[in-house]
Amino acid sequence: MNRRTFLHQAVGTAAGVLAACRASPGPARPRLIDTHMHVWAEDLERFPFSHPYQPNYKPPRHAATAEAVVREMDEFGITHCVLVQTIFHGWDNRYLVHCLKAHPGRFRGHGLIDPTDPKVADKLEFWVREHGLVGMRMSPIYYRGKDGWLNGEPHRAMWKKAGELKAVFNYFIAPEQLPRLEDLVARFPEVRVVVDHLGRIDLKGADPLADAKKLVALARYPNVRVKLAEWTTLSPSRQYPYTDTFPWVRRVYDAFGPGRLLWGTGYPGAARAEFGCPSLADELALIRREIPFFTESDREKILGLNAAALWEI
Repeated sequence: MNRRTFLHQAVGTAAGVLAACRASPGPARPRLIDTHMHVWAEDLERFPFSHPYQPNYKPPRHAATAEAVVREMDEFGITHCVLVQTIFHGWDNRYLVHCLKAHPGRFRGHGLIDPTDPKVADKLEFWVREHGLVGMRMSPIYYRGKDGWLNGEPHRAMWKKAGELKAVFNYFIAPEQLPRLEDLVARFPEVRVVVDHLGRIDLKGADPLADAKKLVALARYPNVRVKLAEWTTLSPSRQYPYTDTFPWVRRVYDAFGPGRLLWGTGYPGAARAEFGCPSLADELALIRREIPFFTESDREKILGLNAAALWEI
């Protein structure tokens, strides 16, 4: 091989290596998925507030649009969010659908339907099939003492329909209502369910253990997950990093395992402080550093991998 041939081949090899390096995708971006994000419209003529329990509800001071969410997601490396319809817009999920269409691929959407409507199964099918929602949120916590509908015939029909649609439910529910939910969970093992906000265990009450046992009883059902969110409501002290909740989080962690826990925050941007929530940096640090019994593998699951599997992201 003469000198000219050698140099030609060397240059070609180097160029090939450089091209391969440029084409290589590099390490995969870690999944970071906020599973509980509320948004509401600024254009209240197009998307009016329709609060079912407070007809004259005033808009919050700070915006919580999809665009505000995306800006914060990009700043903190959040790959996806699960949007949960705010009660401000009531059963009108049009703004939620608008957000999904405006930012394809970034969001999954859970709507609201009037739980007392005898046609809940039809409403579920409408929003899932026609508008691309992945499921619904039910809020029996607003109906304490009037929650007979929770596992009544219309809701059993809705759960059957959810199995056909592969829809996901999340439940904002009080501890004393969990046995009714368990009835449905046992009847429909194919339907995936998320219990919001650590089951709202009343840590300020006289007997938190009784509440915790009702939640932990659901751990025997593989289709149930639990969302770690709304720390300021759960914590008696309301002081970050909410160490007074950790023993109860540990009970749930031991019962369900790290593979069935999900991370969620609630609101974007300045709306976090308006509603008494920590900053997004603090929400992330709580899982990544403050809770001492989470392993690195646990954190990856709770912050993203579990949600990716559940919502097929």
